[in-house]
Amino acid sequence: RGTYWKRLRLGNTPVELAEKQQEPHLIFSAEQPRISGSGGCNRIMGSFELDGDKLRLGQMAGTMMACLEGMELEQQFLGALTKVVRYRIHGSHLEMLDAEGTVIAKFEAVALR
Repeated sequence: RGTYWKRLRLGNTPVELAEKQQEPHLIFSAEQPRISGSGGCNRIMGSFELDGDKLRLGQMAGTMMACLEGMELEQQFLGALTKVVRYRIHGSHLEMLDAEGTVIAKFEAVALR
């Protein structure tokens, strides 16, 4: 919580940014069960619940900008977030897992901006 998590991978696909594209990231609020960030084009926000290593992300809302590049990967990212049921942290890396234990997204901790 309170950490800027830069997305490194979505499934097995590394993040590749288009020119002038925002960095996909998530920030879990330290004070409230709220999450915010960017899918790479649009700002996103929502709620979350933690219980041990279980993580449930509420429905995400976001801005509705259209970007020339990166929209497909952003939609895949938002779809993957609906499947998250657990998480694990190894050093400076956060992994989000689905019900089968498959890593669906991987992030790296970065200083809060």
